[in-house]
Amino acid sequence: MGRSQAEKVLTHERILRIAARKVREEGVTRPGVADLMKEAGLTHGGFYKHFTSRDDLIAQASAAALAEGSAKMKRSAGKNEQDPRAGLIDAYLAKPHRDTPATGCALVPLGADAGRDPSLQDAYEKQVRTYLELLEGLDEPDGDARAEAMLTLSALVGAVLMSRAVADKDLSDELLETVTGELKRYAAGPASPTG
Repeated sequence: MGRSQAEKVLTHERILRIAARKVREEGVTRPGVADLMKEAGLTHGGFYKHFTSRDDLIAQASAAALAEGSAKMKRSAGKNEQDPRAGLIDAYLAKPHRDTPATGCALVPLGADAGRDPSLQDAYEKQVRTYLELLEGLDEPDGDARAEAMLTLSALVGAVLMSRAVADKDLSDELLETVTGELKRYAAGPASPTG
């Protein structure tokens, strides 16, 4: 690959990183081409060297934003060797995740957009399937791993979505803390009888 082609690839990746961050932070309708290119240190005219349209950019940025979450989820699960599911739950439902949507999981902000925009659905579905497989792999083989993975993922995404959407900080914190506790309690299974 020649130098100019390699530079074009790096520039394309830089634009996508910026756009992916904006998509996670603002959704797919807000990021404007001019602002994205300015932030990337490029002119608006250079945009068409990399993308056929704004829709093309948003679709690629959304796919990139969604895919970036896989490594973070695996790292989160790996932080608690004794209970990887608890590690993942703790990281996902942490206040820093709620408070930094630009670097957070893209399933949260892109869910409604993917439901309305068929061009986003394949990437969204792929990421949902990836997360479900990861969560299924954390379960003991004797349980209903698929159902537990679906319940867990739905609760994680929903809790972060609602905790970001409510104005009351105490309610927001309560959502995160309560769902964290309940998911861990559910994952632990029925309490063993005492006595």
